[in-house]
Amino acid sequence: MADDLPTDIRRLVARLRFRHLQLLVALREGGSLRAAAAVLNLTQPALSKALGEVEGAFGCQLFVRSARGLAPTPRGEIAVRGAALLLAELAHVGAETSAEPAVTLLRIGAPPFVAQGHLPEVFTRLLADDSRVRVQLQEERVPLLMQSLLDGRLDALITSLPPEMPEAAGQALRYERLFEADFAVIAPPGHPLARARQVDWPRLAGARWIMPARSSMVRRMMEEVFRRAGVVTPVPVIESTSPVTNVRLVAAGLGLSAVPEATVRSALSLGLVKRVRVRPAIPPGPVALVYRAAPDNPRLVLLREALGLR
Repeated sequence: MADDLPTDIRRLVARLRFRHLQLLVALREGGSLRAAAAVLNLTQPALSKALGEVEGAFGCQLFVRSARGLAPTPRGEIAVRGAALLLAELAHVGAETSAEPAVTLLRIGAPPFVAQGHLPEVFTRLLADDSRVRVQLQEERVPLLMQSLLDGRLDALITSLPPEMPEAAGQALRYERLFEADFAVIAPPGHPLARARQVDWPRLAGARWIMPARSSMVRRMMEEVFRRAGVVTPVPVIESTSPVTNVRLVAAGLGLSAVPEATVRSALSLGLVKRVRVRPAIPPGPVALVYRAAPDNPRLVLLREALGLR
């Protein structure tokens, strides 16, 4: 396979060492030769020589020097991003091969409502036929998950889509839509709005609200519905990133909230909260499989099969 690579790529592979990759990352994070030298336990002259070797291998300047230190050039940003991904993948492969027995370790990120409402079924299929598969799940807000994916700390996301798709230097992401997530407005039992046959958004604007974080898909959709109704989105009395917590806060009588249907089903069936019949309803939001376009990741084959993708 190496013989199929272009001559300039084969030359780059032959000249680069893992210490060069560590150097690139340390220079970006430290911002100076002095800081990177301290991290790598090298003298500044040795580090400067190593940087010259790296730039010689790439055939271009990767960092610009100024009184403030070092800053990556546009090509340097691409090189540093690739170096960080290669180092993260090396660490991941090391964790897989050192496990006893050897395992395929799949790192998945998801916002809480997807993790709690949809992933148990996916993981059941994923783990059913192969005892050598292990899963690491990171539940977090979507912007942080996207950064972890770009940095190589996650293999894929199953997530709501952000309003703007990030594109890192020299790196693209792929999106495969899975399903549309539905949302419900809920109120404490006995709340006047829970007994109403139909409620509009201007009337909801006068209620006490428990809202998800501003960066969440649900919050953005709520703000858009309030805007279209010609009213200002109310300031929440509580802001929480966890839909499960928000359901419990509503059940405690602290206000209304909007949460994913998958999160609130159990609480609705137990009578802990009541659905508010609001019109128009919050529109459904897309949930997708998101992963880096390159290089190919064989772990994704297992995940895509569990998701029913071909």
